[in-house]
Amino acid sequence: MSTLTLPEPALSAELPSSDSLYEFLDGKYVELPPMSTQASIVASRLVRELGIFAKVERLGEVASETLFGLTPRSRRMRRPDIAFVSYKRWPKNQPLPTTDPWPVVPEMIVEVVSPSDLAEGTHAKVKEYFVAGVQLVWLVYPQLAWVVAYESAQRMRGFTLADELDAEPILPGFRLPLQEIFDQPPTPPGNGEPDAEPEAGA
Repeated sequence: MSTLTLPEPALSAELPSSDSLYEFLDGKYVELPPMSTQASIVASRLVRELGIFAKVERLGEVASETLFGLTPRSRRMRRPDIAFVSYKRWPKNQPLPTTDPWPVVPEMIVEVVSPSDLAEGTHAKVKEYFVAGVQLVWLVYPQLAWVVAYESAQRMRGFTLADELDAEPILPGFRLPLQEIFDQPPTPPGNGEPDAEPEAGA
């Protein structure tokens, strides 16, 4: 049986190049791997839907791939795929920072899981987010058409393709049928290649 070997995250004491995405963890820069095409499209759809709702309801800002300082003196800076920051935590009339990181803890974070993401590292992030003061975390699995909404590190709810996703209590009233972001069936087990078409006359 063949095994899939994933690359170790690149650690460096030097700031990565300006065209790469990175996080900062206890004195080391960690370069982030690129998202899969599927994960990137799903993330874009979620940013659009969340952003429109937050703007119309005048609740706060929705940010994509923004670096946040989650701990005192920014010893740990994370770059979630999507984050919501309310006007309670960052007032609307307060200027946004022009440099990284944004020194605020979002109320809500969304991580869109790519095939290269390791389960242990993903769930470690969830725990870290709640310790920092995040109140809601979505883990979105595009290949499974599945969302797990963490209300704490111990409490979670699962949403499948037939469900309507909500963001209570952070975005009261937000509803999104998952079919709108997962507009294709889940990838079947195996290599995901479509079955061969039957021969004529079969």
